[in-house]
Amino acid sequence: MNDRVEKKGLQVASELADFIETQALPGTGIDADAFWSGFAGLIGTMTPRNRALLQKREDLQSAIDTWHVSQRGKVHDRVAYENFLKDIGYLVPEGDDFEIETQNVDPEIATIPGPQLVVPITNARFALNAANARWGSLYDAFYGTDAMGVQPPAGGYERGHGARVVARVRVFLDEAFPVEGKSHADVSRYAVQDGALLVDDQPLRDPAKFVGFRGDPASPEAVLLVNNGLHVELVFDGNHPIGSRDQAKLADVRLESAISAIMDCEDSVACVDAEDKVLAYSNWLGLMKGDLTADLVKNGKTMTRKLAADRDYTTPAGGKVTLKGRALLWIRNVGHLMTNPAILDADGEEVFEGLMDAMITTLVAMHDLKTKGGNSALGSVYVVKPKMHGPEEVAFTNDIFAAVEDALGLPRDTVKIGIMDEERRTTVNLKECIRAAKSRVAFINTGFLDRTGDEIHTSMEAGPFSRKDHIKRKQWIGAYEDQNVDIGLECGFSGRAQIGKGMWAMPDLMAAMLEQKIGHPQSGANCAWVPSPTAATLHALHYHKIDVLAVQAKMRKGGRRAHVSSILDIPLAQYQRWSEAQKMREVENNAQGILGYVVRWIDQGVGCSKVPDINNVALMEDRATCRISSQALANWLHHDVVSRDAVMEAMQKMARVVDEQNADDPAYRPMAPDFTSIAFQAACDLVFKGREQPSGYTEPVLHQRRLELKAQRNH
Repeated sequence: MNDRVEKKGLQVASELADFIETQALPGTGIDADAFWSGFAGLIGTMTPRNRALLQKREDLQSAIDTWHVSQRGKVHDRVAYENFLKDIGYLVPEGDDFEIETQNVDPEIATIPGPQLVVPITNARFALNAANARWGSLYDAFYGTDAMGVQPPAGGYERGHGARVVARVRVFLDEAFPVEGKSHADVSRYAVQDGALLVDDQPLRDPAKFVGFRGDPASPEAVLLVNNGLHVELVFDGNHPIGSRDQAKLADVRLESAISAIMDCEDSVACVDAEDKVLAYSNWLGLMKGDLTADLVKNGKTMTRKLAADRDYTTPAGGKVTLKGRALLWIRNVGHLMTNPAILDADGEEVFEGLMDAMITTLVAMHDLKTKGGNSALGSVYVVKPKMHGPEEVAFTNDIFAAVEDALGLPRDTVKIGIMDEERRTTVNLKECIRAAKSRVAFINTGFLDRTGDEIHTSMEAGPFSRKDHIKRKQWIGAYEDQNVDIGLECGFSGRAQIGKGMWAMPDLMAAMLEQKIGHPQSGANCAWVPSPTAATLHALHYHKIDVLAVQAKMRKGGRRAHVSSILDIPLAQYQRWSEAQKMREVENNAQGILGYVVRWIDQGVGCSKVPDINNVALMEDRATCRISSQALANWLHHDVVSRDAVMEAMQKMARVVDEQNADDPAYRPMAPDFTSIAFQAACDLVFKGREQPSGYTEPVLHQRRLELKAQRNH
């Protein structure tokens, strides 16, 4: 990356400068000179503060390490520990009650509970699929997954499966839209008469749930219903293979599914240089301008994917109503840690990537602000900001976006931010973190994996941690999940912002998801992450069963269920009771997950993978899953639970397993038998150098090794 151009003292990779000046800026009303002046000012002002905040992380970690070492052999004194954290400024005083002041928040975030997708922005097809997952076929979701308890066979289902799917969908309709004296399973005709929906001449038990139709009212093409804020479209087509066999000609039931989606520049991508960042920013530009496309070859035919159109209906009173055809899109920037060689500052140092993302993704989003009926109907830009440590870093993010708004001529608080509650110092100071961005915050959520990775790294010197599955059973994790919702409600999020829960990581196990993930809306979360558009459609069923806003209203009266003292309960282990076989099983499980993810990240630049685990169960892996696994092994090595030789033996053994699991991938490069590949070395670095990584993050190792591989290939 030696081809650079000078822009107001910044040395910018030519391909990035060209993208900004020829693609991103035209149409925004901002000229190149003003943009680069504002960008250089942002870098100059914010870089010293960024460095100082990262140094504070290191200083606090060093003090915590020293304290834990001094306490070895003593009975853990929780009160003394809390007082120590207050003394060093890790725990800050909690101020008076307040409510967020965020304005102009679109209803998909403020008032419509529902599923949320997270996808890598560098994959245009995935990004389009996620944006278009606002609507999904319930027939397809049940038919093509194990959601009904039957695993889809390679050769097709046995006779009668389709009929069972149709019957199951009718059960949903009976539950969500009951008809007086009728079951939807027995209906032969849906019609609109005098502004009411009649189902075999019977009204809905709640007529207000009928909101529109398309076509002839006596025999509509589509009927639009609503329940708990989510729409359902009944599609009628007597020529359709399903509709032709249905007595009511009901061909499909389409659910409003992914209400919002996060286009990810962070955990699920592998962006290490200007080439990668331009790809990410270009796809975001396509989404914001509405012209992103992606070609897909299926059955020998090329199909072009594009953004779905909005959906028009006639209201019961004869007016018109339009519903969005796409999810409300967030863009997730990177955190405060990493730099990127795409731009060098006036001192020749790589600029912080978070500053790049803030300036460029907001610039790109200005195309949407100038578009009627685009992403935001209320003139807002939505940015998820991950991996912030405590209120000072949230305040810094608030100031970054204020400076970006000034540079781009945007009104104050145009940019709304999502606070990822995934670092320990943010969790224990969550209320003050929200206060630091109270006019800008529109989202908080929990993320078990990153949060656990930071839990292990922060308390590395306290002792050996429990096995991963056992950590989930400890007191701190339940307190963490409860406190996030409780503080969000205290701060006025209900009806104004999202309180989210984490990812369902097993995309092929939809029956299990249907059984378990209902716990998220029951917990008071008005959005939760899903791994696919199909999963979004199935998870939407939970929001039809649970009125989340009613749950939140009830919970708010009950007060806070969890407090900092419970969250600071460190999940240490009585590892002396473990057998060698139990230890090695855990080591191999972690090693296999790390290797399966890292080999694709390094060799193929794939930032999010569906990786078979040690039991060949496909799991969604990203840097968060890699972080917890690498920190878990680093912790056990540090406390001599296992030896370095035993871990290396496990790494090599699991490398052979991963090679075998990827044998059918023509782009895959095996790690065995020599174990000298850059990918294998990267995985080993994450484990054997895990204790020294800042906050236990995987990015420094992964970026360095990916750049090494790209340089090797370019020579």
